[in-house]
Amino acid sequence: MCAKRFAFVMKDLFGGGAEKSLLYTADELRKRGNIVRFYIMRDVIEQTIPAGLEVVNLGIHNQWTRAFNMPWIEKWQARQLEKAFAEFKPDTVFSCSADKITRHVRHPNLYFMIKGNVTSSPMSEEARRKRYAKDHEFYDGRKIITVSHGLLDDLLHIVGLEPSFARTIYEPYDPEMFRAFADEPTEFPVPEFILSLGTLEPRKRHDRLLRAYAASGVTTPLIIMGKGKPEDHQRIEKAIDDNGVRDRVLMMDFTTNPYPYIQRAKFLVLASDAEGLPRVLVESLMLKTPLVSVDCPSGPRETLLYELQDYLVPMTDEAAFADAIARMDREPVVIDERYLAPFRPETVMPEYEAL
Repeated sequence: MCAKRFAFVMKDLFGGGAEKSLLYTADELRKRGNIVRFYIMRDVIEQTIPAGLEVVNLGIHNQWTRAFNMPWIEKWQARQLEKAFAEFKPDTVFSCSADKITRHVRHPNLYFMIKGNVTSSPMSEEARRKRYAKDHEFYDGRKIITVSHGLLDDLLHIVGLEPSFARTIYEPYDPEMFRAFADEPTEFPVPEFILSLGTLEPRKRHDRLLRAYAASGVTTPLIIMGKGKPEDHQRIEKAIDDNGVRDRVLMMDFTTNPYPYIQRAKFLVLASDAEGLPRVLVESLMLKTPLVSVDCPSGPRETLLYELQDYLVPMTDEAAFADAIARMDREPVVIDERYLAPFRPETVMPEYEAL
């Protein structure tokens, strides 16, 4: 196949899973001989940029544009993107978390990459109506790609989107790259631990995790690692005390290289109310770390396969969650190549190149 030109657009490179995923997708396309450019709209970079990947800050999201926050500003920003595309001449453009602006961009092969699940997020009926209406405004008649089949099903059948093109394509994960990061020298606060990794927002349901962890009776320490607002930290610290597990739970700040912790963890736990396809679950599989998760929409059901199906529990059944934690602590599941195959670059990148 001849090399193609791909452009990726994102507001910034904040230290989150969506940003990290898009960087790796872009870099995998580059490593396969394609010409790739990654555009951001403001100078916020908290991610490690893969060597050789070109990242361009257009500087079109700033204090001035935020102050006005009007449709004509969005259209001006879109025109700046179009000017950049006119110079780069991409065959395909991917937009992620920048759709408020890129919906105004004129390009024949523009795809909106949707990673988050909103159908199960707690909100009022009025807020939900407005959110669904916005999704229709952004995506009806457009091309969309989702990170999980469950997410696409929700968008089509619950939100009721009518896109011109819709497909699920998993994000690529290279086990060797993650293992190289994981092998960097690291000092751990305890020799053995269970890991919860992700942002500290309420949607991640650390309250549910801490109740299940306390009920499980396990003595293996739990590390909660992530980035959040001061009120997020306070809420979780209170839940630690309320559940009487202060002597067994450690909170740690976000790090740009969490992979030594993922690789060392006895297993990883996820308690969210909603996800797209949780990157941290797949990263754990790449590092042969087993998983315990609630069956939230969407993603965990597509990740916890084979023997791990016994450790996927109903969201509302905290007793089952506690039991799964206890069982995994006693005898962790061994992760083999079956779990990795659907997410390997050689499996998924041809799907991106065919767009």
